[in-house]
Amino acid sequence: MYVSLERALSKLGILSRSRARVSILDGRVTVNGRVVRDPRHQVVPERARIAVDAVAAVRQPWRTVLLHKPRGTVTTRRDPEGRPTVFDLLGHEARGLVAVGRLDLASTGLLLLTTDTQLANRLAEPSSNVVRRYAATVRASLSDDEARRMTEGIGDLRAESVHVRKRSSRETHLIIELTEGKNREIRRLCLATGHEVTALKRIAFGDLELGTLAPGTWRDVTRDELARAFGPLA
Repeated sequence: MYVSLERALSKLGILSRSRARVSILDGRVTVNGRVVRDPRHQVVPERARIAVDAVAAVRQPWRTVLLHKPRGTVTTRRDPEGRPTVFDLLGHEARGLVAVGRLDLASTGLLLLTTDTQLANRLAEPSSNVVRRYAATVRASLSDDEARRMTEGIGDLRAESVHVRKRSSRETHLIIELTEGKNREIRRLCLATGHEVTALKRIAFGDLELGTLAPGTWRDVTRDELARAFGPLA
């Protein structure tokens, strides 16, 4: 069955469709030895010889890992500024994996990576309403009224819940839940109430928890774990 080249790379579990499109446009993808720059180019994945950066694109075994992303790493396969990436941490274990969403440079905590691009797209889709839970520290004392404003919404930003764990005149410790996760949403929400975020860690994604996993380390996640956390897998 013919599909577009960008979809073929996604079906093979090599790249998400958005990243496949960029790679194709950048001239990094060949089909039967020829560079193809059209993401809509039609191929039969099982028959065509597809390669990315001269590495044959073959279907990867199903795998999902839970990584504790440390501060100072970026959630991209390559960084033009030369900063360390989560894929650098994984080394050869990263082959075929794509990240489910992102955590920014200064954020830490739970990051899922999988060879199942359909799963990655499903969980990252805003309409999935998967709860993401974060432990945040902000400057100064954040009041209950300010926490309530964050759940009521400020502009197009809104937290599902905000729980104050500890506060002092110096800083406040919060547990914040999101279901959509716009770009830097927690940092922007807190700043809108006059509080700068000084530390941000994702501690749960759905029913998957970071637990005691050390920064920079990871573990495999089973299909059963994912089904319990997010419902039946396609």
